[in-house]
Amino acid sequence: MQPRSLLREIVTIAGLIIIAALPGSLRSFAAEQPADVPAWLRAHVGEGEGQIAPVVLQRARALYLQKTKDGAVRNPCYFAMDATRPGRRFYVICEADKSFRAITSGYGGGRQVSGKNFANGKRCAKNFGNAMDSRLTTGGAYITGEAITSFKGYYRAAGKDVPLIRTFVPFDGEGDTANAKQRDIGGHPAVLLRGVCRRKKPDSPYADPDGYVPYGTLEDYADGRSNGCTSWSRPDADQIIPLVKDKPTTLYIYPEAADIDAIAQAVKARRPLASAGLYWNAACLREIGAPKFWPKETLEPILVQYEKDHPAPPERPTPICKGR
Repeated sequence: MQPRSLLREIVTIAGLIIIAALPGSLRSFAAEQPADVPAWLRAHVGEGEGQIAPVVLQRARALYLQKTKDGAVRNPCYFAMDATRPGRRFYVICEADKSFRAITSGYGGGRQVSGKNFANGKRCAKNFGNAMDSRLTTGGAYITGEAITSFKGYYRAAGKDVPLIRTFVPFDGEGDTANAKQRDIGGHPAVLLRGVCRRKKPDSPYADPDGYVPYGTLEDYADGRSNGCTSWSRPDADQIIPLVKDKPTTLYIYPEAADIDAIAQAVKARRPLASAGLYWNAACLREIGAPKFWPKETLEPILVQYEKDHPAPPERPTPICKGR
């Protein structure tokens, strides 16, 4: 990945963000892509509902072709995400069987601390970044890791105790996304348990040595935000996770830091994005005004100081459930 400062200079001077913001190793592939994209896939390219923007496909495909060439990936499918748009912003592309799916996905909700507001709404993301504990999405290149499945607890549904088993697919990155592992960034179903307590259930395979298991209320946030991860509805996750369970693949998330800086500069100068070779979902851009990238060098010291000033309370044992 080229230094961000160089990318910004290239974008500002040439306005060629489609090629300039790519890692250097992907540029030759990206330059060859338009004629190389098969006709069936070109039919899904555009900025309408259920379509993938040209620059997003271009970069996602370039990343996939590069990693396939390098032997890092042997999966017939690859992923892309356009975090500038609402709704169906995550894409599953399997060129071998000519399949394309656009599905809903959550993104990093961000935070508001020490007078700094880098929080995002449910529909459109304004803030992006790669700082630890920022809860923000970072655009760029990723490779999926080995899926990890764990028991989260029980919840009640249709009068029965149902175990929540959730799978997490870790992402490994490079450049701005290189700290993905340290940040615990990955993909998972958008479900969790709230109000967790412990209840006796010694016959459960998940019971602790004292015969207790966690219970909670199921919360589905498929149309909401995450702590920086990519989240999917449970039905979509049930189809996505098996694709990468034994074979890693690539995920490209748009926009990168250079894209965000270029868009912000264009908005400030009141320059039309298209004339500068830039892309952002028009509806979301109207809602957010202008995007912002928060680099870890800027944001992490603020977050570290905030944690010092507001230490988390000591952990307490999960309480015993009251009643049934």
